[in-house]
Amino acid sequence: MGRVMAVLALGLLLAGRARGQGSLPDAAERVRQAWLAHDAQAVVGQCASLVLQIPGADPSAPVGRAQAVELLRRHLRAGVERTLSVRAVREVEPGRGYAELDRRYVVAGTTDERRETIFLGFRKPSDAWVLDEVRSAP
Repeated sequence: MGRVMAVLALGLLLAGRARGQGSLPDAAERVRQAWLAHDAQAVVGQCASLVLQIPGADPSAPVGRAQAVELLRRHLRAGVERTLSVRAVREVEPGRGYAELDRRYVVAGTTDERRETIFLGFRKPSDAWVLDEVRSAP
């Protein structure tokens, strides 16, 4: 019985470590949940810089983490989320991947629903996927 418990405990420990590393779909889901909560800091995560192509941001160069958080905070403040779903997740090459989100929202103070596609670019420099690009398309 003790041997079975030891094997089970080891299996749970290894499963927990694998889950901690996270898959690309897990990373996309974390960003989706943070976006829904309008938690710009959690959307940006641990990246040092981020390419942003959203209304109000210059898409020509990556911005630092603090600036990315503030730009996303302003962008999210203007909308009230209706739905946000992950439409696609793909690893395009080792250590590079993307996710596509379908966003339906209304501008605060209005009732007209709008639709937006959000493209998330990720890289995997070590054992975890890190967001490094956010692009918005109507």
